[in-house]
Amino acid sequence: MKATLRTVRLTLAEPLRISRSTMAARDAVWLTVEHEGLTGHGEAVTSVYYGLNTTVLERQLYEAGLALGRFGDPESALRDRPAGDRPPAVTAAVEAALLDLCGKRSALPVHRLLDAKSARTAPTPPGGRGAPSARTARTIGIVPAERAAAQARSLSDSGFTVIKVKAGAPDPEDDLDRIRAIASAAPRARLLLDPNGAWTSTQARQLIHRYAELGIEAVEQPLAPGDPEALARLAERSPLPLIADEDAVTYEDVRRLAGRVHGVNVKLAKCGGPYAALRIAELIEGSGTELMLGCLTASTLGLAPAVHLADRARWADLDGHLLLAADPWTGIGGADGVVRASDLPGLGVRERRVGREDAA
Repeated sequence: MKATLRTVRLTLAEPLRISRSTMAARDAVWLTVEHEGLTGHGEAVTSVYYGLNTTVLERQLYEAGLALGRFGDPESALRDRPAGDRPPAVTAAVEAALLDLCGKRSALPVHRLLDAKSARTAPTPPGGRGAPSARTARTIGIVPAERAAAQARSLSDSGFTVIKVKAGAPDPEDDLDRIRAIASAAPRARLLLDPNGAWTSTQARQLIHRYAELGIEAVEQPLAPGDPEALARLAERSPLPLIADEDAVTYEDVRRLAGRVHGVNVKLAKCGGPYAALRIAELIEGSGTELMLGCLTASTLGLAPAVHLADRARWADLDGHLLLAADPWTGIGGADGVVRASDLPGLGVRERRVGREDAA
């Protein structure tokens, strides 16, 4: 097998402000694996929070590409490859490229390959299992209430029924004003709230009750990460479902929180790929903790593996590609509020433009 890398710049349609930072662009590194005339693709994106810059990703993916050369085919590489000490985002990108290639070689979509590995999947019905789809949340950042209302109205008109609102402004009343404006502009939308760990325990206890009165469906990671016990205690008495994100990175993180929080946000880039996500989904099944599938801001290529799992989640937050000024890949939709996998072989996505390439 031969592996190549390509690095591109992904620019957002407008800067996204959350409680800890504002992002206007990030780099994506694409891994392409070629074998016997077919290619598979995966993507990893830079992240300040996870300590992944462009140089780190390029080096790690280069080394991962070289390691794939010892396998005779992508199926054995997918089955036997060691994760090693690589960042989960790199492991996820390698797994995506191999799944894409294996799917093309077997003429099967990735969701069918994942079904074959999942112990929780029922027998395939006659005619095969349908391609997964889900109504995705669409994110509104920390912006003035008037701007948030205009965005919410536009999203509702486009078909979005779930809106995720970032919180954690210096003045909590600004967040409340934003939620009221959004609820008024899109009264039929389900609203999720994400402070990205900006609240203290005291603030959280007070604010969660106020948000419950405003009809918020769930709150994601209200407390700063690093004290999952505090998050579990808060969830025990919360009038709203609490979803762990930054405190639920690894399988062991989720094991400690299973049954103690109402949901966990599983992102392939932080857990290590679709198979790791399936293990987490199986772990929490029946525990009272439900699955959210989340993402980083990325292209359709980066989002596609999660979309092939989308029907397994209570909450889908798979809008990272929709935040871009120009998505260099296509194939999962989402502009109408619904992301859809296809029954095409592999990930079912195609490239719309190219970037810089290096041989691995």
